[in-house]
Amino acid sequence: IKREGRPTTKETLTSRLMDRPIRPLFPKGFKDEVQVQAFVLASDRQTDGDVLAMNGASAALSISPLPFLGPIGSVRVGRIDGRLVAFPTHDQLESSDLDLIVSGSEDAVAMIEGFARELPEEEMAEAIVFAHGIIRELIALQKELVAKAGKPKRAYVADDGKELLDQLRSRYYQEFRAAKQTEGKQARAEAVKAIKTRAIAEMIPDPAAPDAIPMSKFGNCWHDLEEEIVRNLILSGTRPDGRDSRTIRDIQCQVDLLPRVHGSAVFQRGETQALITITLGTARDEQRVDGLVEEYSKKFMLDYNFPPFSVGECRPIRGPGRREIGHGMLAERSVKPVLPGPDEFPYTIRVISDILESNGSSSMASVCGATLGLMAAGVPISNPVAGISIGLVYESDDQFTLMTDIIGDEDHFGDMDFKVAGTQNGITGIQLDLKITGITEKVIRATLVQAREARIEILRKMLTAIPRPKEEISAHAPRLVRTKIDPDKIGLLIGPGGKTIRGIQEQTGTVIEVQEDGTVLIAGTDMEWTQKALDHVEALTATVQVGKIYNGTVNSIREFGAFLEILPGRDGLCHVSEISDGYIDNVSAILSIGDEFPVQVIEVDDHGRIKLSRRRALQELGQEDPLAEKIKAVGGERPPRGEGRGEGRGGDGGGRREGGGGGGRRD
Repeated sequence: IKREGRPTTKETLTSRLMDRPIRPLFPKGFKDEVQVQAFVLASDRQTDGDVLAMNGASAALSISPLPFLGPIGSVRVGRIDGRLVAFPTHDQLESSDLDLIVSGSEDAVAMIEGFARELPEEEMAEAIVFAHGIIRELIALQKELVAKAGKPKRAYVADDGKELLDQLRSRYYQEFRAAKQTEGKQARAEAVKAIKTRAIAEMIPDPAAPDAIPMSKFGNCWHDLEEEIVRNLILSGTRPDGRDSRTIRDIQCQVDLLPRVHGSAVFQRGETQALITITLGTARDEQRVDGLVEEYSKKFMLDYNFPPFSVGECRPIRGPGRREIGHGMLAERSVKPVLPGPDEFPYTIRVISDILESNGSSSMASVCGATLGLMAAGVPISNPVAGISIGLVYESDDQFTLMTDIIGDEDHFGDMDFKVAGTQNGITGIQLDLKITGITEKVIRATLVQAREARIEILRKMLTAIPRPKEEISAHAPRLVRTKIDPDKIGLLIGPGGKTIRGIQEQTGTVIEVQEDGTVLIAGTDMEWTQKALDHVEALTATVQVGKIYNGTVNSIREFGAFLEILPGRDGLCHVSEISDGYIDNVSAILSIGDEFPVQVIEVDDHGRIKLSRRRALQELGQEDPLAEKIKAVGGERPPRGEGRGEGRGGDGGGRREGGGGGGRRD
């Protein structure tokens, strides 16, 4: 479909990158609809438009009359040969071990999205600090633009409802605070709901009265009071569910739940549960991706589903939304660095994470569950990956609280959701979302340290369920083998009109894919038949090697020896003198059409004619000659040298084929 339709995955992810740092920079209470659109009008196919669009959005909002608290700058950072590079090209990113996007103001970082190849925390922090230096330059440019082209800002004063908030605080603060400490998400919600219902009845006895408090105003003030209570509890050392700031909720891991799929796992952390299923496919299952850059194919896909029942809601399902696409890509790119290369594991891999229950970071649960599922499916990952979300309640650099493994209330009323995924060696994925205008380097470094401690603890729990990838893949997965043939022999394998390759596929029940470089992939449901197809392909395209022993089949007998097929379409002559150590007067009395026995290639001449030896093959294999007695029984007197059967004329098989030729391709 070439006409523009719904946003592609890439466009959806770019929209999220633009939205996340901008959203907190509108005043509290500002409810007007604001739409920012960015179009790529031309592309050099080397510079990604996402970061340009992020800076363009900030510049447009800054010169507009909207009450935007910017500008902010955005930069992509790569690391090539240990050197940090700002705004790397697509080609440079191919060799980079870091792909990091950072947004921020002059004083603080507002958003982070990055992926790396197990980058240590200290080196990730240095990359973020480097990015912030570039951001200051971008903001200076935007301020210059605002000075020249900016419009006067529209005055905006929000109704903060201070008087009503003070009333609610004086009447309900203490019991509201006690209700917010009820254990269990559902029980806590019911306790809060009961107080709110009573407060509405007492504060608004007659909603139709002219002087009645508007319900919208009451709802806003009640929300503000709830936020105040949650934040005060956290700053005083009490989280809503009673944990301290570094404790992770109970973790449960299980693999191989589903009997028919290629791999499965459940990862549960507190009230967040992810069910993972793994499917292994062939090259035909790769996903083709078309966009501004050259079309490419993906061999690894992780799809994230968030059904409404996971949070107790009832709503229609209309395909994945922006949140689902973003969470799935975060988990996919966090796991991808530990996957084996196609040479080691040629399967196409699809991971599906279905969130069955959610109260806390489900994207990081997907990362943990995907690792378990991949190991259960027999995918030889290099290291297990785990992820955790760190929250924040911030008053100042001297008064803030970081929270490991945040729950829904802490995410909603807190200031930060900082997700960090990685292995024991370093970070593979990082994502920062803020509700405040930014955080400092001190908070970022402290968060990375706390996230690493949690990640190591989670990895220990995960490895108790499955310590390493299984040696074998599922019996239900396709059996996939590969080989490499001479590209010049691809036509021989395919055959006229595809006849040869179709015949092998039909005979063995396999699917054979041939690539231009000579790589041949064979997939089947049964390993025995898959191996037979591989043997057939290799035999058909093999090059005859001098000294190698083949299993030959007699297809023609002459007085001077026998012709044997050693590879499909390739035969050679086993001269009578090379059949056995004993004297043979009549070859047809010893051998028959269809006889099979080992032969060694002793020569391939300039014309491609092949000379074979049965007796040398038996000597090499250390076997007795099973025809010895038969030869002795029918043998005659050896004639004088130079007489009979062309020994003097043809030697070991020289001359034309009828009179002792050296074999070659069958016509």
